[in-house]
Amino acid sequence: MLGSRRQGREAALQVLYLNDSGLKDIGAVPAAVWSEAPLAPKIREFAQRLAEGVVNRQPVIDALIKKYAENWEIKRMAAIDRSILRLAAYELLHEPETPINVIINEALEIAKKYSTAESSKFVNGILDKIKLERVHGAS
Repeated sequence: MLGSRRQGREAALQVLYLNDSGLKDIGAVPAAVWSEAPLAPKIREFAQRLAEGVVNRQPVIDALIKKYAENWEIKRMAAIDRSILRLAAYELLHEPETPINVIINEALEIAKKYSTAESSKFVNGILDKIKLERVHGAS
């Protein structure tokens, strides 16, 4: 199941990246995002829930990322890193059944796959601080 949830996170990441690039109606996501590697219905539902959750709460999520990304403006971050951070922050705050370490590890693996090793360190540093919002219920 972990592998399939990774597929869901990667599909959600693609949607968020497209959204960040100007596609404002995520309901109009190109079919290619969903069909490149056909997703089982439950995994597609998971991906859609994540993507919609991020988009619906993006101002709050961005404010949280900004709070912990010392000396970094969100718009100056690489788009893929910004999308990974948004996705993982959403999961940390709104998917309490998923363990914190799983969310962070998944985000780091996805960052290594789609961005760089340096990006994974950057993402880890910020998520390590955001996880405290869930642990202490400060969100």
